[in-house]
Amino acid sequence: MSAESTPEPAITAPDETGPRSGGKGRRRKARSRSRKALLVTAWTAAGVVVLGGAGAGYLYFKLNGNIRSVDIDQALGNDRPSKVDNGSENILVLGSDTRSGSNKQLGGGTDDGSARSDTAMIVHVYQGHRKASVVSVPRDTLIDRPACTDTKGTTHPAASGVMFNEAYGTGGAACAVKTVESLTGIRMDHYLEVDFAGFQKLIDDLGGVPVTTTKNIDDPQSHLTLQAGTHTLDGRQALGLVRTRHGVGDGSDLGRIQLQQAFVKALINQVEQVGVFSNPKKLYDLADTATKTVTTDSDLGSVNSLIDFADGLKGIGAKNMTMITMPVQYDPSNPNRVLMEKQKAQLVWDALRNDRQIPKSATAGTATGEAKGVVR
Repeated sequence: MSAESTPEPAITAPDETGPRSGGKGRRRKARSRSRKALLVTAWTAAGVVVLGGAGAGYLYFKLNGNIRSVDIDQALGNDRPSKVDNGSENILVLGSDTRSGSNKQLGGGTDDGSARSDTAMIVHVYQGHRKASVVSVPRDTLIDRPACTDTKGTTHPAASGVMFNEAYGTGGAACAVKTVESLTGIRMDHYLEVDFAGFQKLIDDLGGVPVTTTKNIDDPQSHLTLQAGTHTLDGRQALGLVRTRHGVGDGSDLGRIQLQQAFVKALINQVEQVGVFSNPKKLYDLADTATKTVTTDSDLGSVNSLIDFADGLKGIGAKNMTMITMPVQYDPSNPNRVLMEKQKAQLVWDALRNDRQIPKSATAGTATGEAKGVVR
């Protein structure tokens, strides 16, 4: 549904306390509690879930106007893996690593005017939409990036032996999707992206996320200091946690991924706990932040499309989501880089392509990062 279409009524204005109808059509009933467990990733779980009640009148047009979308299909054309029609879906979720503007203060690092995919997750939703597997792709993986065309029509030549996150920095979303499809042989049905500033505000709007740390974490580079124990992380602390790599584990990107995966599950559980649909103002604030934060492919580029997408994931919670890291080993010539273990990785891609569970043998003996269990 486009922004010019007539919306159905949905939620009340943020300063109202009771339901009202607005616009044409029938009243949309409030979403049930089960519909809050719409886990996609740490970046999008809180954002997409709140859209389940968003819809009508000026609120619809306000929220719809917030959403940014990119036409991945047009940029990539027909030179892509075939879509597998078995009821499953594959979504590439990126956390952008721009160092400019407000993100400079939040993320640290050098403001070199560039942007990279700081976090990358391939989310496979199985047939029936009751369970999902998430495969994190380390940003430090050395790959051969294919030639790609960005959404502005600029063609970028192929490159060998470059870091995975360089694809996004070179050609944005389209080149990131092209690179993932080249690595996996799997077509990405959708694309979702959230940046630093938006992630922080989503967590704050949600009221924080409780986690327990089993070790002290002290990482000046990600601005995070936590003593071992139970904490309710605000947005800045949560951002520091999902970005920290030097304060825990072996100091690698792999350890950071383990922290991110643990935080995703904590975030999912928190979304299930918070009664956003009984508080119109909280619902509006979350929906407003989420729609300003997220960038999607053009198929998801409206509030109604996001509602339909989220509704299809309503049965997925933390307990029925499997999370792994793409099988890799440290590069013998550079311990700060990793190399994909092609044979083991192929077990992962074959399982997802055929809508099967990822075998444990795919990750046995691979590099881990040594931060598992630090956050739970």
